[in-house]
Amino acid sequence: MINKIMSFFRPAPIKTMENDKYLPPTDRDDPKTEDNLGCMYAQGRGVEQNDTEAVKWFRLAAVRGFAQAQFHLGGMYDLGRGVEQNHAEAIKWYQLAAEQGYAQAQHNLAVAYYEGQGVEQNYAEAVKWYRLAAEQGFTQAQISLAEIYSIGEGVEQNYSEAIKWYRLAAEQGSVEAQNNLAGRYYKGRGVEQSYTDAVKWYQRAAEQGFSIAQFNLGFLYAQGKGVEQNSAEAVKWYRRAAEQGHTEAKMALKGYEY
Repeated sequence: MINKIMSFFRPAPIKTMENDKYLPPTDRDDPKTEDNLGCMYAQGRGVEQNDTEAVKWFRLAAVRGFAQAQFHLGGMYDLGRGVEQNHAEAIKWYQLAAEQGYAQAQHNLAVAYYEGQGVEQNYAEAVKWYRLAAEQGFTQAQISLAEIYSIGEGVEQNYSEAIKWYRLAAEQGSVEAQNNLAGRYYKGRGVEQSYTDAVKWYQRAAEQGFSIAQFNLGFLYAQGKGVEQNSAEAVKWYRRAAEQGHTEAKMALKGYEY
């Protein structure tokens, strides 16, 4: 349900006029540059991939207080890349970055508290860090916070508050949030029931290729809920979901075979 953000390396390209290859920077006294070099080694962009070397450069920038490098170093410890896996050490670096307002670190710190990985499980502390990241517009934190309000862990269950955070993430284009928001409209949970609004949000997620939303949209067309009943549209969306391996969509299509 709630996962850490691990696809986090964002090196700035350093190019010459002669070619488009990534080159190691010459100014290595700047923590941003050190962090970028760490990213290049972590990804093998312009240099031979080398996690140990990546950790070296992330650490140089991290000890200088550069939040992004602290987050990157935390990730390396979390994954055991270039260092022995150590969740407690990962927490240490996530915490330092999180305290500087780095949203991705706040989110990963929240996940650690939620799961009790590298730190004692603490739902209230998880909610605190999710909220800080969510308030910065970090979509995965908004979704996580919405899910926590839906089930009432660390907070009093509050469907309306869940809707608030799903909507914020959905408006930023998150297919997961769009699908979940649509589901709340379909069931009338936290909002007034509206098949029309359910169709609207399923459509947005479906058009981005989200198979669950494609199946749900096909179902609404098949049933004529929120839209005029349209078997051709139902088949269209069922087929798109089925092509991605959605089992229920494959079964639904059988009902249209003749």
